[in-house]
Amino acid sequence: MYTSGALILSNDGDFIYKITHPKHEIEKTYVAKVSGKVDESSQEKLRRGVEIENYITRPAKLKILNYDKQKDQSQIEIIIHEGKNRQVRKMLESIGKKTLCLERTKIDFLDINDIKVGKWRYLKPEEVDKLIKQ
Repeated sequence: MYTSGALILSNDGDFIYKITHPKHEIEKTYVAKVSGKVDESSQEKLRRGVEIENYITRPAKLKILNYDKQKDQSQIEIIIHEGKNRQVRKMLESIGKKTLCLERTKIDFLDINDIKVGKWRYLKPEEVDKLIKQ
């Protein structure tokens, strides 16, 4: 409800387990708009892993996409392979940033560039095979 973007729906439990369980290290890419500037120290914390709810997250990949000085907002890309409930929001909160907008833009190699909001498509057999074989 609070995050937009890519979702994979399936009734195949083994397939979903393969792409969601952290041990398989399937990357999920998010673009977040947050309050304030994300300084180098905060970036490094996210890259090393942060504590959320008595749990240390695995290291994240992070890129600053934009900083709007007038609005005092940063847009960042963050890549994780875990997927705990509201994890990205909690990670950003741990460095003192409020998430204003969050969108999952990719699941592994699958991106949402060609799909309009509210629309969907079936995965191609070769996409399913590629996800399973990783």
